[in-house]
Amino acid sequence: MTHNRLDFASLMRERGFRATPQRQMILDAICDGQGHTTPEQIYQRVRAAAPAVNRATIYRTLDFLCELRLVVAIRVGDLTYYEIAGDEPHHHLVCRTCGRMTQVDHAMVASFVEAIDRMHHFRIDMDHLGLFGLCEKCRPAEDTR
Repeated sequence: MTHNRLDFASLMRERGFRATPQRQMILDAICDGQGHTTPEQIYQRVRAAAPAVNRATIYRTLDFLCELRLVVAIRVGDLTYYEIAGDEPHHHLVCRTCGRMTQVDHAMVASFVEAIDRMHHFRIDMDHLGLFGLCEKCRPAEDTR
């Protein structure tokens, strides 16, 4: 997913934050991953352009970009993957055996989110959901155990 559709610098300034060169490099590095990318991949891409940027800066900036909802994260096992936030919420089916991720349209989970709001008077603040289970390929192996 590209971030060229939005002016992130303006979005950050509107929210009272500066658009630093490091933040822009990290956004670019996430985009270069064309989807889900790990902090280590982001770090390697940023270091190629700016060797002085350290891992702590990468992690702090990723947290900041997630708080602003410009970037979303999903944790799969020991790894966290980052991607540019979309215009609409989207979700993933994540295989707990092979780690394969399949994107699921928000319309598929919208009724669930609405039902929780109706039944529990609780508005879910969600734009990225991971549902874990077994993919079609890994499921037969699990069924034979």
